[in-house]
Amino acid sequence: MPAPPPTGQSTGTATLAVLLIGPAGAGKTTVARHWAASRRVPTAHISLDDVREWVCAGFADPQSGWNDQSEAQYRLARRTCGFAARNFLANGISCILDDAVFPDRPVVGLGGWKRHVGPGLLPVVLLPGLEIVLERNAERSGNRRLSDEEVAGIHGRMAGWYGSGLPIIDNSAYDVETTARVLDEVLARAIAEA
Repeated sequence: MPAPPPTGQSTGTATLAVLLIGPAGAGKTTVARHWAASRRVPTAHISLDDVREWVCAGFADPQSGWNDQSEAQYRLARRTCGFAARNFLANGISCILDDAVFPDRPVVGLGGWKRHVGPGLLPVVLLPGLEIVLERNAERSGNRRLSDEEVAGIHGRMAGWYGSGLPIIDNSAYDVETTARVLDEVLARAIAEA
């Protein structure tokens, strides 16, 4: 699939709070970091996974199973990310957060992010094909690398975002720069429609 031609729409100098959602291997962190770095205005990137990993001793690794402790640490990390985002926004600095938010888990889902960051949060879903996320996952190491079965299960659950009304970007055939440009155009449309 060729890269879509630029639409000319851009977020310009708007102060934004963006949540980039997608399965493991979708490119959320890489795209979020690139988008933040390429804006013309101060923009921070906040990765939920990075914040979760601030816990050194006693880290509840979700790969070992989702349980009360991993959920409590996830919620704490989300609140911490939300606090940081609100502080950045209050000081005129946009932010983009990234997380694998599941449409079928309202307890740890989009509603929680909106409570912690604010109602102006703009969620966008990155959802490349399964083969792409499996390839990207195979290149990972450490606790960010998941089993193929786990990646496939997460990817399948993310399909629940179709029909949600959220913008979805299939970045299967896009490089990071193109995906960040498409993200900016999607956000510009969301701002214009608000």
